[in-house]
Amino acid sequence: MPAPAHGPLPPQHKRVAAARRLRKRAFRAGDRAFLVEGPQAVREALAPDGPAAVHEVFVVPEAAGRHPELVAAAEAAGVPVTRLTATALAGLTETVTPQGVVAVCGLLDVPLAGVVEARPRLVAVLAQVRDPGNAGTVIRAADAAGADAVVLAGASVDPYNGKCVRASAGSLFHLPIVTGVPVADAVAGLRAAGLQVLAADGAGERDLDDLQDGRALAGPTAWLFGNEAWGLPPEVRALADAVVRVPIHGRAESLNLATAAAVCLYASARAHRPC
Repeated sequence: MPAPAHGPLPPQHKRVAAARRLRKRAFRAGDRAFLVEGPQAVREALAPDGPAAVHEVFVVPEAAGRHPELVAAAEAAGVPVTRLTATALAGLTETVTPQGVVAVCGLLDVPLAGVVEARPRLVAVLAQVRDPGNAGTVIRAADAAGADAVVLAGASVDPYNGKCVRASAGSLFHLPIVTGVPVADAVAGLRAAGLQVLAADGAGERDLDDLQDGRALAGPTAWLFGNEAWGLPPEVRALADAVVRVPIHGRAESLNLATAAAVCLYASARAHRPC
């Protein structure tokens, strides 16, 4: 039966079906598009100064009523707005309680060469980071610290994974993202651009507090963060100019990846500020 001229589109509608495919990485790569869920992230995607190419916005009537500015922004930008039933929209979401708004956006990643040419001062490099929640949180922390880019190197998680997109809380749209670069190539490119490369590791021989006190963080820096379970392998640690530990002043056994990354990035951000 064809879709009615007015009202919500049925879930089998071809555009909904095409968007639903984007929950899988292979289709995201093939279509060069991904899903953005929730009003905050969609708001960032629609920002006029943002890099995102928004292809379509799907919204349930209740959410359209709560967030009329999102509908207005999409329509002003010439982005189609498709109203769906809650059941139809649920097929596009991964959360238990969907917020009623989903956008289809073009992929955002840029070549490493573009980041290098911009002469960055602070970059986060994720080496074989597999957990999408951790990766998204590091992207958010890097954005908050004023980093110039995030590089997901080696076999790191797809930044367009739904959990990663949600964990970034819109920061995915605020800074350049590089993907698919071998760790060694990322390090070599950033070092050639004048950045020192520091590897964060709980067993590092240098102490973050000492580096701060000695102004060793004042120069352009790329921080290298490793896998959640096994950290940085010896061959990756060997690529760094120094391996740095975040000091544990209390009784905690260690810090998780996202927390350690936030501490290191903010330490550099503070060192980069004029005295």
